[in-house]
Amino acid sequence: MSSFVPVVVMAVLFGLAMDYEVFMVSAVREEYVRTRQPRVAVVAGARHATRVVAAAALIMVAVFSSFLLEKDPALMPIALALAVGVALDAILVRLTLVPAVLTLLGHRAWWLPRGLDKHLPDLDVEGARLDHDRPASASTAPSPRTEQDIPA
Repeated sequence: MSSFVPVVVMAVLFGLAMDYEVFMVSAVREEYVRTRQPRVAVVAGARHATRVVAAAALIMVAVFSSFLLEKDPALMPIALALAVGVALDAILVRLTLVPAVLTLLGHRAWWLPRGLDKHLPDLDVEGARLDHDRPASASTAPSPRTEQDIPA
């Protein structure tokens, strides 16, 4: 086995793992910002992100496994390591361990020290400020059309 195989495998696995982590945690964070209930946020966020993470992992496992059909002895260990690594990371870590840790941490998972909070920009990627700034009487549903609204 070549000495570059672990470096290549770890680099690719780390990149894919961070993609899956972003999918999972951003969905949970979005729900947490909306509901402020950690357990509800983990369940709802994981429900949505699980589909994306599982589909992406299955695609990558299929792609890496297809390289096992090649008879190149330099390529086969990389393909096997990547296929097994992606499957284990997606199932064990991203779909099991991350939601479990977020559930155990509860509100503390989203806590940010005040000193650090002052120095970080407030990006509001989820659009939470829009929900909080909207008056309670404003409705998101369009008003029903009447006969007067319809052009003759």
